[in-house]
Amino acid sequence: MLELLDDRYGNRSTLVTSQMPVDKWHALIGDPTLGDAILDRLVHNAYRIELKGESMRRRATKLTTTGTSD
Repeated sequence: MLELLDDRYGNRSTLVTSQMPVDKWHALIGDPTLGDAILDRLVHNAYRIELKGESMRRRATKLTTTGTSD
């Protein structure tokens, strides 16, 4: 991951999506030094969008379940 980000850093856009909260990424990566290097490249000049609210899958399931009558 570090090599990929290092190659793209400053040259190309990189899109990262995750269900894991950002504050848990260090623990997920494991190595603190490697985690700092990866997160530094991801966060620097980044646009971050956090979505909150009910899952669209749950919302769709409720609509389907509620909307059906047998």
